[in-house]
Amino acid sequence: MTTPDGPPRAAAGRYSHTVADEFDPQEMVARFRARAEAVRNRGMPPIEGPDRQRYLDQAQTDFMDYAMLGDAEASIEDGVLVFRVDLRPHSDTSDN
Repeated sequence: MTTPDGPPRAAAGRYSHTVADEFDPQEMVARFRARAEAVRNRGMPPIEGPDRQRYLDQAQTDFMDYAMLGDAEASIEDGVLVFRVDLRPHSDTSDN
């Protein structure tokens, strides 16, 4: 988005800082993989009732999100960070 008085500005919700040339998308994928493992291995806090189920549901969602990105093939294409996530069932991806 360009302003009439100057340089482009980021649209709402977009990352507006310049990413260093040293950025490694594979390192980012590894961090997501580590986060998924941390969610899987974290302990259960002492909560009861509906809060306990909400915590468990959120942990499952967090794990799924982090695990998918941790399995992604990441690249930078024309300045855009691209995550490629294969969501096909495991048997459909075999090299037969």
